[in-house]
Amino acid sequence: RQDLYYRLKVVELHVPALRDRREDVLPLARVLLAGSALWMKRKISGFSPAAADQLLRYAWPGNVRELENAMERAVALAPGTRVELEDLPEEVRQAPTKPVAVPGQVQPLEDVERDYILSVLELNKGNQTHAARQLKIGTATLYRKLKSYGVGGVVQA
Repeated sequence: RQDLYYRLKVVELHVPALRDRREDVLPLARVLLAGSALWMKRKISGFSPAAADQLLRYAWPGNVRELENAMERAVALAPGTRVELEDLPEEVRQAPTKPVAVPGQVQPLEDVERDYILSVLELNKGNQTHAARQLKIGTATLYRKLKSYGVGGVVQA
């Protein structure tokens, strides 16, 4: 009915696709992960560096619903207390491992830094102390950066 349409169209909102809001992927994933963990009565506290990195690389054509399903799956399959790369759906794991360069588009410095820090952390098998030493930054600085990326449950040793 047309009158219902006009009653609902009081305020028009434009929300960009999740692929255009990469900075929202990890915060949304954390909220959805917490909700799924609560619903399934599981203690899942965060993402491994590899899982967080892959969540950011995937294009999310199904937007938030696809992300929600991925988090439910991860909670159901995760054997430990954090989501690992292998707990994510196949299509997410198969996303390009390196950022795809778009001609004429420069990757923001924050994204470059995040990718680099996550790759160094992955090389150090999640050990924050070793990664911080290799990056020549303090462990507290690394911890703050990882927290801002939504990466939790990594080894501090």
